[in-house]
Amino acid sequence: MILPTAYLPPLSYMQALMSEPATIEQMETFEKQTFRNRCLLRDAKGELVRLTVPVGKVEHKQLTRDIQISYQSRWQHQHWITLVSAYQHTPYFMYFADYLRPFYEKEYKWLIDLNDEMNATLVSLLKREKPIANNRQPKFRTTDWSGEIWTDKHPWQTELSILDTLFED
Repeated sequence: MILPTAYLPPLSYMQALMSEPATIEQMETFEKQTFRNRCLLRDAKGELVRLTVPVGKVEHKQLTRDIQISYQSRWQHQHWITLVSAYQHTPYFMYFADYLRPFYEKEYKWLIDLNDEMNATLVSLLKREKPIANNRQPKFRTTDWSGEIWTDKHPWQTELSILDTLFED
Protein backbone atom coordinates (compact mmCIF):
# COMPACT_ATOMS: atom_id res chain seq x y z
CA MET A 1 0.00 0.00 0.00
CA ILE A 2 1.27 3.46 -0.86
CA LEU A 3 0.25 6.32 1.42
CA PRO A 4 1.04 10.03 1.38
CA THR A 5 2.87 11.46 4.37
CA ALA A 6 0.64 12.79 7.16
CA TYR A 7 1.02 14.91 10.30
CA LEU A 8 -0.74 13.40 13.34
CA PRO A 9 -3.09 11.48 11.05
CA PRO A 10 -6.45 10.00 12.03
CA LEU A 11 -7.10 6.44 13.14
CA SER A 12 -8.12 5.17 9.70
CA TYR A 13 -4.80 6.33 8.21
CA MET A 14 -2.87 4.66 11.04
CA GLN A 15 -4.86 1.45 10.56
CA ALA A 16 -3.94 1.48 6.87
CA LEU A 17 -0.31 2.15 7.76
CA MET A 18 -0.26 -0.73 10.24
CA SER A 19 -2.46 -3.26 8.42
CA GLU A 20 -0.10 -4.23 5.64
CA PRO A 21 3.33 -3.25 4.44
CA ALA A 22 2.97 0.42 3.58
CA THR A 23 5.25 2.78 1.71
CA ILE A 24 5.12 6.51 2.28
CA GLU A 25 5.16 8.27 -1.08
CA GLN A 26 7.91 10.89 -1.20
CA MET A 27 7.98 11.50 -4.94
CA GLU A 28 4.43 12.84 -5.24
CA THR A 29 3.75 16.50 -5.92
CA PHE A 30 3.09 18.22 -2.60
CA GLU A 31 -0.52 19.33 -2.21
CA LYS A 32 -1.12 22.40 -0.08
CA GLN A 33 -3.81 22.51 2.60
CA THR A 34 -3.91 18.74 3.14
CA PHE A 35 -3.22 16.36 6.00
CA ARG A 36 0.42 16.19 4.86
CA ASN A 37 1.14 19.10 7.18
CA ARG A 38 -2.21 19.51 9.00
CA CYS A 39 -4.30 17.68 11.54
CA LEU A 40 -7.67 18.12 13.14
CA LEU A 41 -8.40 17.66 16.83
CA ARG A 42 -10.97 18.60 19.42
CA ASP A 43 -9.84 20.93 22.20
CA ALA A 44 -10.84 20.72 25.86
CA LYS A 45 -14.00 22.76 25.13
CA GLY A 46 -15.00 20.35 22.37
CA GLU A 47 -14.24 22.80 19.58
CA LEU A 48 -12.42 21.68 16.47
CA VAL A 49 -8.84 22.88 16.11
CA ARG A 50 -6.74 22.55 12.98
CA LEU A 51 -2.98 22.49 13.56
CA THR A 52 -0.68 23.26 10.64
CA VAL A 53 3.04 22.70 10.33
CA PRO A 54 4.20 25.76 8.37
CA VAL A 55 6.29 24.97 5.33
CA GLY A 56 8.62 27.09 3.26
CA LYS A 57 7.65 28.44 -0.12
CA VAL A 58 6.24 25.61 -2.21
CA GLU A 59 7.17 25.77 -5.87
CA HIS A 60 4.90 24.48 -8.63
CA LYS A 61 5.03 20.67 -8.72
CA GLN A 62 7.50 20.47 -5.84
CA LEU A 63 8.04 16.94 -4.54
CA THR A 64 6.89 16.07 -1.02
CA ARG A 65 10.41 14.94 -0.10
CA ASP A 66 11.66 18.49 -0.80
CA ILE A 67 9.23 20.33 1.48
CA GLN A 68 11.06 22.18 4.24
CA ILE A 69 9.50 23.18 7.54
CA SER A 70 9.44 26.90 8.32
CA TYR A 71 10.43 28.07 11.78
CA GLN A 72 9.54 31.74 11.31
CA SER A 73 6.78 31.28 13.85
CA ARG A 74 6.85 29.34 17.12
CA TRP A 75 4.56 26.66 15.72
CA GLN A 76 6.11 23.85 17.80
CA HIS A 77 5.44 25.68 21.04
CA GLN A 78 1.90 26.52 19.92
CA HIS A 79 1.16 22.93 18.87
CA TRP A 80 2.46 21.51 22.13
CA ILE A 81 0.47 24.00 24.23
CA THR A 82 -2.64 23.13 22.21
CA LEU A 83 -2.07 19.39 22.70
CA VAL A 84 -1.53 19.80 26.44
CA SER A 85 -4.61 22.00 26.75
CA ALA A 86 -6.76 19.59 24.72
CA TYR A 87 -5.59 16.32 26.26
CA GLN A 88 -4.05 16.91 29.70
CA HIS A 89 -7.19 15.70 31.49
CA THR A 90 -7.65 12.59 29.34
CA PRO A 91 -6.90 9.20 30.88
CA TYR A 92 -3.69 8.44 28.98
CA PHE A 93 -2.05 11.79 28.28
CA MET A 94 0.41 11.44 31.15
CA TYR A 95 1.46 7.98 29.89
CA PHE A 96 2.19 8.98 26.30
CA ALA A 97 3.02 12.70 26.35
CA ASP A 98 6.73 12.15 26.99
CA TYR A 99 6.98 10.18 23.74
CA LEU A 100 5.55 13.08 21.73
CA ARG A 101 7.14 16.07 23.44
CA PRO A 102 10.55 15.64 21.71
CA PHE A 103 8.91 16.29 18.34
CA TYR A 104 8.06 19.77 19.58
CA GLU A 105 11.56 20.46 20.88
CA LYS A 106 13.72 19.28 17.97
CA GLU A 107 13.85 21.21 14.71
CA TYR A 108 13.38 19.07 11.62
CA LYS A 109 14.46 20.43 8.26
CA TRP A 110 12.14 18.25 6.16
CA LEU A 111 8.42 17.68 6.69
CA ILE A 112 8.76 14.05 5.56
CA ASP A 113 11.31 13.38 8.33
CA LEU A 114 9.09 14.88 11.05
CA ASN A 115 6.06 12.92 9.86
CA ASP A 116 7.93 9.62 9.40
CA GLU A 117 9.53 9.72 12.85
CA MET A 118 6.34 10.86 14.56
CA ASN A 119 4.22 8.21 12.84
CA ALA A 120 6.74 5.49 13.72
CA THR A 121 6.41 6.55 17.36
CA LEU A 122 2.61 6.57 17.10
CA VAL A 123 2.60 3.06 15.60
CA SER A 124 4.79 1.89 18.47
CA LEU A 125 2.46 3.47 21.04
CA LEU A 126 -0.65 2.02 19.42
CA LYS A 127 0.84 -1.46 19.58
CA ARG A 128 1.38 -1.17 23.33
CA GLU A 129 -1.24 -2.23 25.76
CA LYS A 130 -2.64 0.81 27.49
CA PRO A 131 -2.42 0.90 31.27
CA ILE A 132 -5.76 0.65 33.05
CA ALA A 133 -7.10 4.08 33.91
CA ASN A 134 -10.02 4.86 36.20
CA ASN A 135 -10.38 1.13 36.94
CA ARG A 136 -11.82 0.50 33.47
CA GLN A 137 -10.46 -1.65 30.70
CA PRO A 138 -9.18 0.66 27.93
CA LYS A 139 -10.48 0.40 24.40
CA PHE A 140 -9.76 2.23 21.18
CA ARG A 141 -12.57 4.28 19.75
CA THR A 142 -13.12 6.25 16.62
CA THR A 143 -14.79 9.58 16.18
CA ASP A 144 -17.94 10.13 14.20
CA TRP A 145 -17.34 13.75 13.27
CA SER A 146 -18.24 14.41 9.65
CA GLY A 147 -17.39 17.95 8.69
CA GLU A 148 -15.71 19.79 5.88
CA ILE A 149 -14.44 17.49 3.14
CA TRP A 150 -11.01 18.51 1.88
CA THR A 151 -10.90 15.84 -0.82
CA ASP A 152 -12.98 12.88 -1.90
CA LYS A 153 -9.89 10.75 -2.57
CA HIS A 154 -8.83 10.40 1.07
CA PRO A 155 -11.73 10.16 3.53
CA TRP A 156 -9.42 10.23 6.57
CA GLN A 157 -8.87 13.95 6.05
CA THR A 158 -12.17 14.69 7.79
CA GLU A 159 -11.36 12.62 10.88
CA LEU A 160 -9.80 13.72 14.12
CA SER A 161 -6.13 13.05 14.80
CA ILE A 162 -5.02 9.68 16.16
CA LEU A 163 -4.26 11.51 19.41
CA ASP A 164 -7.97 11.55 20.14
CA THR A 165 -7.90 7.75 20.11
CA LEU A 166 -4.53 7.37 21.83
CA PHE A 167 -5.26 9.57 24.84
CA GLU A 168 -8.89 8.62 25.44
CA ASP A 169 -10.24 5.33 26.67
